[in-house]
Order: sequence, then C-alpha cells, then structure tokens
Amino acid sequence: MGLLAKLQEDLKIALKGGNSEVAGTIRMLQAAIHNEHIAKGKEKEFTDEDIMAVLRKEAKKRRESADIFASAGRAELASKEEGELTLIKGYLPPELSDAEVDALVAEVIAAGGSEFGKVMGAVMAKVAGRAESGRVSAAVKKALGE
Repeated sequence: MGLLAKLQEDLKIALKGGNSEVAGTIRMLQAAIHNEHIAKGKEKEFTDEDIMAVLRKEAKKRRESADIFASAGRAELASKEEGELTLIKGYLPPELSDAEVDALVAEVIAAGGSEFGKVMGAVMAKVAGRAESGRVSAAVKKALGE
C-alpha cells in the first residue's frame, strides 16, 4: 500500500471513529501533499519519496511551532502541535540515533573526508531524511574538531 493510500485509509478510520483531531491532521497533510504535487507539476509522478519529503517538512514545522509555543508559555498550543508531530512521525521511517549518526560520520571521515562540506554532503546522502541536518552538522563538527 502506498503512503497516499495509507493516509486515505487512516482518514476513513478517523472519520468513522469520530476522531476529528486525527482527521484534521491527515487532511492537512493531504493538502500539503496536493500543493507540493501542483508545485512540481501534475504530469510528474508523485512517489512515496516525494510524499515523505513533504511529511518531513510538515514535521519540522510542527516541531518548530511547538518550541515557539512552549517558550511563549502557550502549553495548550504546544501540546496540539506535538500531537500532530507524533501523528506525522508515524508515517515516517524511524530517526537514526545519535550513535548511528556518529558512526556514519566516522565512516565518511575514515573514507578520506576531512572538509566539513564534503563530509556533510556524504553523510546527508546516507542518512536520507532519517536525521535532521542540525544533528548531522553537530556530529560532523564534533568529529572534525570544529
């Protein structure tokens, strides 16, 4: 089952179960996917990888919003954003741990990478969206002693 079909099926389940929060979040995700599909051109096939990129972008928005709301003392809004983030993460592959990211960085450096940009590019290609670039950047800087 494709990711888009899974979202549609989960939306049906949420609507039948009366879970309006989950249904609203899934509808928001479907709208973001649709908008991205239009932006890239409808004639282009929209793959699960394209959909995952949209989901990662939406997850990042929710994470940032939750942090902003929490720092502004708006716990109820931060909680709503965190709930949406948890739902979105359910559709994404699990994130790599810090130890796994460090191991990938060490592997790239051992293969001859010594410049930040080259190491960063090689590690990000291997990570393939399973870790945020900020975490990878921190691991690369630590490994290179910057």
